[in-house]
Amino acid sequence: MPTLVTGGTGFVGTAVVRALLARGEAVRCLARPGGDRRNLAGLDVEIVEGDLTDPASLTRAARGVEALYHVAADYRLWIPDPAAMEAANVQGSVNVIRAALDAGARRAVYTSSVAVLKPHADGTPADEDTPTTEADMIGAYKGSKFRAERAVRALVADGGAPVVIVNPSTPIGPRDIKPTPTGRIIVEAAAGRMPAYVDTGLNVAHVDDVAAGHLRAFDHGTPGERYILGGENLTLADILGEVARLCGRRPPRVRLPHDLILPFAWAAEGVARITHKEPFATVDGLRMAKKHMFFTCAKAERDLGYRARPAAEAIADAVAWFRANDDLR
Repeated sequence: MPTLVTGGTGFVGTAVVRALLARGEAVRCLARPGGDRRNLAGLDVEIVEGDLTDPASLTRAARGVEALYHVAADYRLWIPDPAAMEAANVQGSVNVIRAALDAGARRAVYTSSVAVLKPHADGTPADEDTPTTEADMIGAYKGSKFRAERAVRALVADGGAPVVIVNPSTPIGPRDIKPTPTGRIIVEAAAGRMPAYVDTGLNVAHVDDVAAGHLRAFDHGTPGERYILGGENLTLADILGEVARLCGRRPPRVRLPHDLILPFAWAAEGVARITHKEPFATVDGLRMAKKHMFFTCAKAERDLGYRARPAAEAIADAVAWFRANDDLR
């Protein structure tokens, strides 16, 4: 019986697909019609077309599956129509989980995000139990993921749905074809187009470790529980310094105040509304960057046996992949 993976064409999803194939599982991937499927090229997977907002297509995709990894999400820090993101991330998650369980899947893993967790103001690492409210969510993406996780938890609490929740931090590494917002930072830094930085911090994890954590959550996680799948806490200056070292460049030395960049972010979003291209700097992104988004994955290490390699290896793999993909021009 196959395992259904949503988001298998994306960055984290394709890493999950490869991890499942490596342990001999039959994999079925849900893909939107006309979507970019380069990440699945050459892989022995079944592709079925559908959409998270189309329940009938999900019923067809879930037929006969044994397990579900719901990795797909609309992940953008700026979007002209937040309603579309809300529909995909919230109701879409409920739709696909219900479809898989109705089809007989024995368990599901739902990919949430550390975006639903509130970082500590003092920069100490937050964990799964750090108090967080919807009011703490900045922007459409964080808000939609918060409400999506709440809806998934309701499926577990109200109906006993066997769903384990994982909260990846900031995955980086190979096959980031879009690329993700963090991947864009690495590309710009590696290409020498980032002369300055802001004072912020991220928890960096190799995408393949995050994928392995998904499988361990399926095997060992408790339904309804959340597990942070993270790695090393690094300042943005540290990340850019490592990218510079790998590329033989000087790291940026100028630290810009957040408020100085804010007018440029407003202007970039104004241009984006005309061009319909995602801006490099966003107002919500700068608001989030005022905090050091540091987390601990001690719970996943203890309960799942999760392990993360050093962040330097993840950064090196990301740079190498972007270079081989000719993204550093």
